[in-house]
Amino acid sequence: MKALVVLMLLAAFSVTTLSACNTMAGAGRDVQAVGEKVEDKAEDCKDGKC
Repeated sequence: MKALVVLMLLAAFSVTTLSACNTMAGAGRDVQAVGEKVEDKAEDCKDGKC
């Protein structure tokens, strides 16, 4: 019985961790996309096209 409880806790922790990784990866892609837009705008302003 004790092993089953430990196994269930481990499974719950694993699922939570994997979900968090996917969420952080998605957030990272969003931040990267925003950064690319800022870089593009900065390049446009540098060329005098603001």
